[in-house]
Amino acid sequence: MSDMNDDAGFDADPGEDFDTGPLEEELRQAAAVLDPLPPALLQIAVDAYALHDLDARVAALTFDSLVDAIPVRGVTDAPRMLTFNAGEVTLDVEVTAQGLMGQVLPPQSARIEVLGGPQAVTPLAADDMGRFTADTPPSGPFALRLHTGGDVVVTEWLRA
Repeated sequence: MSDMNDDAGFDADPGEDFDTGPLEEELRQAAAVLDPLPPALLQIAVDAYALHDLDARVAALTFDSLVDAIPVRGVTDAPRMLTFNAGEVTLDVEVTAQGLMGQVLPPQSARIEVLGGPQAVTPLAADDMGRFTADTPPSGPFALRLHTGGDVVVTEWLRA
């Protein structure tokens, strides 16, 4: 049985930290060559960051029917149901092939923007009951920005 502290390179303390900077940089370069980032994905990321609103509260996704719902046998075109919460404000959204509809709770009038990039912002208006609709479904990644009085709430980005 050989000693672990010989000249075979095992003399480092297992709890001792070592510099991973050069290795990380080498792996980044290899990934850039072997599996480059698609330009469209990079543009989506840049667009999403450009739309970042520092004054907005981020609404947490608390329900997504793709993940949380029990599938119904025989239903192939079920709408996607989403629920977002930010403090006292709840946003329920249904996404279908025909568009989207939703409601702001507690019921109130509001301005809503469907974000899809810097040039793809669809303005919507919620009525006094908090209901809103859009005739076209979001394509690709989207988020919602809700303006109620002086409050701004933004949902996380999702894929349609």
